[in-house]
Amino acid sequence: MAVLSRVHRISQQLAQLRATAYAKHDLEIWEFDVLAALRRAGEPYTRSPGQLVAETHVTSGTMTNRVGRLLARGLVERSSHPSDKRGVVVRLTPAGLDLVDGAISDLLDAERELLADMSAADQQTLAGLLSRLMG
Repeated sequence: MAVLSRVHRISQQLAQLRATAYAKHDLEIWEFDVLAALRRAGEPYTRSPGQLVAETHVTSGTMTNRVGRLLARGLVERSSHPSDKRGVVVRLTPAGLDLVDGAISDLLDAERELLADMSAADQQTLAGLLSRLMG
């Protein structure tokens, strides 16, 4: 029980750490998830809505709503699919790229700070143990 209680507390701490990092950039968690999925795609930072659904584990209706809200903020743009004119793709705008990169940088800084008291060897050991726990 002590182990899983600690894992749960760390999970809550990480959720708060992420929310704080995203809030500094006026991002909700779901906004970061979509923008980060596009960022991970690499240049030209484009994905189809179906790919975004698969990466973020939401329904297509939810993704349509999220893309619409990000469009309204100027963080993504929608255009015709280059090889299938019936389809569309979603692309990060320069503003969206700057915003998600800033949030990622702040998140990585916060994670480094959280792990600062652990040696690299301890971090590797912990990562291995958590991997075993996850199955």
